[in-house]
Amino acid sequence: MNNYYIKTNRTFTNIRKHGWFFTVLVALGGLWEPKLGLLVILIMLGLTITSFFAGRYWCGNFCPHGSLFDRIAMPISLNKRIPEFLKSKYMVIGFFIFFMFNFSRKIIDVLKLWGSYDFLDKLGFVFVATYLMVLITGGLFAVIINPRTWCQFCPMGTMQKLVHKLGKNTRITEKTEKKVTIKDISKCLACGKCTKVCPFQLVPHLQFGEYNQFHDINCIKCSTCIKNCPAKILSLKTKEEAIHMIDE
Repeated sequence: MNNYYIKTNRTFTNIRKHGWFFTVLVALGGLWEPKLGLLVILIMLGLTITSFFAGRYWCGNFCPHGSLFDRIAMPISLNKRIPEFLKSKYMVIGFFIFFMFNFSRKIIDVLKLWGSYDFLDKLGFVFVATYLMVLITGGLFAVIINPRTWCQFCPMGTMQKLVHKLGKNTRITEKTEKKVTIKDISKCLACGKCTKVCPFQLVPHLQFGEYNQFHDINCIKCSTCIKNCPAKILSLKTKEEAIHMIDE
């Protein structure tokens, strides 16, 4: 089973190739200049806003950690099957609550220092410590299991899914979210390569649904399956675009 999953290029843009530098800058550089951690606030705003309109698109296209895992860790990763318990709702929800409780507690403690000389340093260091934890823990998981192991229960990924549900409930994402779409199911070679190269080990070739789209909420729209499809029949489309393509 270990040989089932294929290592292939996942970094198709400069952001995905070099975004990992941001993680290293904050996690390590922040030990000397804690204010660097304040930049993470912009990251959190970015992933929250994009998830409302496009689900976990940030994870597959802008995330600095994702860049680190795909660009730096993948070449030396054992690339094993990700354990199911790390994907389970109990793990995802439990770790999200644990993380947010501790993160919020630290932020509240720092806010008590509002107005003091080192307030910004203390606040920034909360984010630095978080990034350092992900760099070490996520990096270790990436090497000994699979590059995107951390992403299965990443609190920011869970936050994106929650915000995405809000977007779905308001029917906004129906017009803005692009999903992996198969042009013609009858032309699928059933080779399963889209599944074999998926960073999240999802199974798109078995789960194309309404409007020939892949609706799994964990899909990060990274286009790895699209780039590797032998039949070249996959693309990212909105619901309206998918309907139009079917009608052609």
